[in-house]
Amino acid sequence: MENPALSASEQKKYYSYALILAVSTILISAAEAGFSVYFGLADESLTLFGFGMDSLIEIISGIGVASMVLRIRRNHGISRNSFEKTALKITGFSFFFLVAALLLTIAYNLLTAHKPETTLSGLVISVASILFMLALLLGKKSVGEKLGSKAILSDAECTRICIYMSLVLLVSSGIYALIKIPFIDEAGTLALAWFSFKEGKECFEKTRHDTFCSCGHEQGSIPLNLGQD
Repeated sequence: MENPALSASEQKKYYSYALILAVSTILISAAEAGFSVYFGLADESLTLFGFGMDSLIEIISGIGVASMVLRIRRNHGISRNSFEKTALKITGFSFFFLVAALLLTIAYNLLTAHKPETTLSGLVISVASILFMLALLLGKKSVGEKLGSKAILSDAECTRICIYMSLVLLVSSGIYALIKIPFIDEAGTLALAWFSFKEGKECFEKTRHDTFCSCGHEQGSIPLNLGQD
C-alpha cells in the first residue's frame, strides 16, 4: 500500500526518482552489454560474452519496469498492461535462447580445450558493474520504502541478482587471471546460464500473475489493490 504519510507532491517526487532509476538501469545495462560483448569476443572469454548478452536482455526487462513505474504513477488501480506482458515474453524467450547458446558453447569449449586470451576486461567490467548496480539497489530500496511500494522493492531485488551475476564474472575472471585454472571460464558461464534460466522461467510466471519481480524474489499472486503501491 501507499505510504499515507506522504503528500501527493511527495509521492509524485518519489515516483519521478523511481523513473530516473529505471531509466538509469536501462542505460547502464546497455553500456554493460556493449563493452562485455565486444571484449568478450576480443578476449575469447565466454563468461564475459554471456554476461554482456544477459545485460542486453535486461534492457528489454528494464523498459518493462519503466513502463510499470509510469503506469503506477498515472493510475494505481490498473493491472499489468499488454506492453509490459509482451516485453516479459520477449525477455523470457531471449533468456531461454541465451541459456541454450551458452550451454552449446560450453560443450564446444570443453571439447576443444579452449581458453580465453585474457580475463582482465572481465575484472574491470565486473567491478564497475557491481559499483553501479549497488548504487541503483540502494536507490531503489530507499524510494520503494519511502513509497511503501512492493513493485519498486521487488525491482530492487532484481538488481541484487544482477550484482550476484557480476560477482560470478568477477570471481571467474579473477581466478583465471591469477592462477589460470582450466575451464574456470566455463564454470562461470554455467553459473550465468543458471541465473538466466531462472530469470526466463519467472518472466513467464509474471505474465500469468500480477507478480512484480523476475529474479526469484517470491511475491505470490498480487491482488489488484497492491497496484496502489
